Amino acid sequence: MQGKHLPLIDPLNPTEAQIASLTDSEDDSPIVMVNLLRFKDQADGIDEGRSGAEAYGIYGQKIASYLEEVGGKVLLAVACEDSIIGPEEAEWDMVILVQYPSRKAFLKMITDPGYLKEHEHRVSGLAETRLILSKLAFGGDA
Repeated sequence: MQGKHLPLIDPLNPTEAQIASLTDSEDDSPIVMVNLLRFKDQADGIDEGRSGAEAYGIYGQKIASYLEEVGGKVLLAVACEDSIIGPEEAEWDMVILVQYPSRKAFLKMITDPGYLKEHEHRVSGLAETRLILSKLAFGGDA
């Protein structure tokens, strides 16, 4: 469905169909999750009084051990600055690429009760996000 614009149902969470696609897959190869992030100006919930970026930073620190436990690693994290092609106004504040050994490893992490507790920082800091399951291309190796 490349290039097709679909309505966004929930800017922070996957649909049931997206979760089913992930859990039903028998593909056990490594994946890279492309995280497109737009932060709230001011966080809410458990991080009220902080910026959205600060709340997301707390989330990143607190989930590092869960990521490591499943064999995942951050490949790249960049702050977005200017749009060269596309809308003039910046759409995303940050892009993070995270590699996991498999879909199962990713699912193990995101269903861990301890991870789910820390996930609240993510929700309080993000205004909108996209999480794109990808694979390394062109013979790449991370």
